[in-house]
Amino acid sequence: MKRIAQKYLVGLFVLSLSFFLLAFGPVKAETAKHYTDLEFPPLAEIKLPPYTKYELDNGMTVFLLPDRELPLVSGTALVRTGDRFEPAAQVGLADILGEVMRTGGTKRHSPDELNELLEQRAAYVETSIGATSGSVSFNALSEDLNQVFPLFVEVLREPVFAEKQLELAKKQRSGAIARRNDDPNSIVGREFQKLVYGSNSPYARTIEYTTVNNISRDDLLAFYQTYFQPQNIILGIVGDFEPTKMLAVIRQQFGDWKGESSVSTAASLPPAQVSPAPPGGVFFISQPQLTQSYVQMGHIGGTLAAPDYPALSVLNGVLNGFGGRMFNSVRSKKGLAYSVYAVWSPQYDYPGLFVAGGQTRSEATVPLIKAIRAEIDRIRDRPITATELEYAKDSTLNSFVFNFADTGRILSRLLRYEYFRYPKDFLYQYQRQVEATTVSDVQRVAQKYLQPEQMVTLVVGNEGEINPPLSTLKPNANVTSIDISIPEPQNS
Repeated sequence: MKRIAQKYLVGLFVLSLSFFLLAFGPVKAETAKHYTDLEFPPLAEIKLPPYTKYELDNGMTVFLLPDRELPLVSGTALVRTGDRFEPAAQVGLADILGEVMRTGGTKRHSPDELNELLEQRAAYVETSIGATSGSVSFNALSEDLNQVFPLFVEVLREPVFAEKQLELAKKQRSGAIARRNDDPNSIVGREFQKLVYGSNSPYARTIEYTTVNNISRDDLLAFYQTYFQPQNIILGIVGDFEPTKMLAVIRQQFGDWKGESSVSTAASLPPAQVSPAPPGGVFFISQPQLTQSYVQMGHIGGTLAAPDYPALSVLNGVLNGFGGRMFNSVRSKKGLAYSVYAVWSPQYDYPGLFVAGGQTRSEATVPLIKAIRAEIDRIRDRPITATELEYAKDSTLNSFVFNFADTGRILSRLLRYEYFRYPKDFLYQYQRQVEATTVSDVQRVAQKYLQPEQMVTLVVGNEGEINPPLSTLKPNANVTSIDISIPEPQNS
């Protein structure tokens, strides 16, 4: 019976397939188009939805952007702080604070209670501190806003930094230190920043066992009290709410929070300075177990506020991506890299990087570096084509538009522009200037900002397999070895 059933099912399938083919006829395969032949409609204009901006009596700035499409409300409090302001002897302090501020509970709720209340409502409250800012954020169903928003306020205003969670965070950081040399990508990125900014720069300092051991609960409280003041906070809320009612709730929750006038604000502090290492050198980190090399080369970059940033964005479009020179020449034609790039990467309020590099098999290390350098020289020495210009402008504008694809991303951009004191129409200025960029503009900024002789070159790889050796990159080149051994903790 089983065999008869199987034969019946097979026959039924064949009959059904025959009927389908007779009914719809043969399907003709279309020839795949090359990406340059694809046609797209004109790019939609970026239009900001209506939003309101307020300033509370205590100095807190508030952005409200209603969006009734979904029954959700989310918000972010950006705090003028950052790990660049932590003491050099306590690298990791801001990062740990950014974690324990949430995991350590509040004056009204223990960590477990806080977790349970949020989980019951499928909501979250998260905290973090990066290089240039801190953030406290929440997300909840609009029907749960009255329960979740006060918890968000508690975490922002009343964290207790429980000792148990602090010790757990410190152990986790120590574990990460022990594993930090396991990933070659992490090694090359970390050590390259030290070469470009200087090892003592706040933008390149490395967390160590000793700096973690130097951090106490009192240190967290002192750092928190210095920067987490209402005059240092920009609060943005987006979603399903009525603005007048939302503002009333914000005034009720934050109106009695008075900033301490005796406390310095991050807004009054200048950005930490950088001290780059001597340029032009070749540096090597030995990892004999590797079968490929990881390469980064470059120098100090600039900021997004620089007048030439739009033209430099177009330059990025010429060099990078599937239609860019690095991919077409270095990877596809010469076969020298698994991945390759050359990016002008600015920051909001301190110099970013120009960084080029890629990954390649060990014996192709020197040819890869020379090929990247040749492409940098070429874009400086010879004008790009009109086709390259249009492709780069289109890809730059297309990718920029995705920053404003929904109201959440729009609010994030508004907060960032406010935080770093960028003009209100910065995004429109940027669009117009990208559209106006010419072939001569790209060559001009390439010649002005890309400085091949100033680039440091760092390679992580297997020295015995790199042939020709790195010393052949230029006459009388000295290759400096970098020690990445992890310092043992010191007794405090």
